Amino acid sequence: MLDICWLCVILVGSAVYLLTQFIRFIFADADLTLLWAARFGNSPESKLRGKVVWITGASSGIGEELSYQLAALGARLVLSARRENELERVKRTCLGRFSLKDEDILVLPLDLLDRGSHQEKTAAALKHFGDIDVLINNGGRTQRSLCTEADVDVYQALMELNYLGTVSITKQVLPHMIRRGSGIIATISSVSGFVGVPLATGYAASKHAVQGFFNSLRTELTDYPNITISTICPGPVISSIVQNAFTEELSKPVATAGDQTHKMSTERCVQLTLVGLANHVKEMWIAEQPFLLFCYLWQYSPTLAWYLTNILGKKRVQNFKAGLDADSAYFSKPKVKTT
Repeated sequence: MLDICWLCVILVGSAVYLLTQFIRFIFADADLTLLWAARFGNSPESKLRGKVVWITGASSGIGEELSYQLAALGARLVLSARRENELERVKRTCLGRFSLKDEDILVLPLDLLDRGSHQEKTAAALKHFGDIDVLINNGGRTQRSLCTEADVDVYQALMELNYLGTVSITKQVLPHMIRRGSGIIATISSVSGFVGVPLATGYAASKHAVQGFFNSLRTELTDYPNITISTICPGPVISSIVQNAFTEELSKPVATAGDQTHKMSTERCVQLTLVGLANHVKEMWIAEQPFLLFCYLWQYSPTLAWYLTNILGKKRVQNFKAGLDADSAYFSKPKVKTT
């Protein structure tokens, strides 16, 4: 009788535990490893204060928010992007809001497509600070066009910028980290780096390439356990990336970015990213539901993932062809784009 009572207690306890985890997952906005680190792991302030962090794509969006949150932690920054005036604006904001000195922030204009300049830019960062503790590869562009309508030049531009530009900067910084035996190379990839995304065939291809490169590089560096290779895979996040997306032609801008209010806030995405870096998480999935569920389905049940992706992907393409706001179509009744 006593054995039966204990068995009932164990079964009830297990059921409560599973129900609790299921409810937590419903409201989760990141993978379980990252959320565990956020609750029980190292704080970003304890690990990133005083570190030299080089951020590419720092003039807007996730890169800009990374600059602010890292400045709040007391990190020293190298801010890079093409638009020097925007970088100066970000620097002024950091200096005005946080306890950093002018010499703690280096504005370093950078064009990821100009790979011949990357050695010089890396040398300039090292000359100013002496070290690069963390490299955050954030620069890049997305895509909003159908494969059948997009020029091959668009695909080349996406690969040159998102993949080869990132690889080039990484190859300049990595030898320095190998010599010192430590460092973090973090790359803002995307959920599109391991799932299929309609209207972004070139973008997804470039992010798949990024994922493959860094997964392979991580294995090559097993003799350097204090060098962390981390890939961050956000789902939809509020940023300027949609406004700057490639369309079917290189010179054609996006007609409208659509409503982004349904997306994760940039602040929350960056907060989770810094938690992951502080705890040396190798891969982070940062997305609200239902996108987080899709990440797990693609990882553990790809057949089901394909089925659901095809349903939603078909709807997304139909809305795009009809001139509707493709990004918000999953969350509310679609509205026709206005001119």
